[in-house]
Amino acid sequence: MARDRVLSESRASLWLLTAGPVTWALHFLLSYITAAIWCAKAMTVAAPLGAARVALVAYTVVALAVIAGIGWRSWRQHRWGDAELPHDAASADDRHRFLGFATLLLCGLSFVAVVYSAFVIGVFGTCR
Repeated sequence: MARDRVLSESRASLWLLTAGPVTWALHFLLSYITAAIWCAKAMTVAAPLGAARVALVAYTVVALAVIAGIGWRSWRQHRWGDAELPHDAASADDRHRFLGFATLLLCGLSFVAVVYSAFVIGVFGTCR
């Protein structure tokens, strides 16, 4: 039964709430730094991205996997126990569920942001 599980408030941290957007920001930063360095070293406007494209795809796959993992954990946190929606009572259980829901929504937004950032990989084939 769900009530037999003990709610661990030490694991219900606000840091997890920021993990999805931080993953997106790191993906965005690494992608643009990699492309900038690659194109600066190429010294030509029409240089193909080549190996940089492989790195950008790898960054995207890792970022999407991390965000999906955090989203899965937050989904489980949101569905913890047998309470009904909305989770707006002044209790530790509802606070735990609400943080899971908020984290899930931020992970969804971050997932979409990473996908849109990765569209650049398919659109631009050169350093122009």
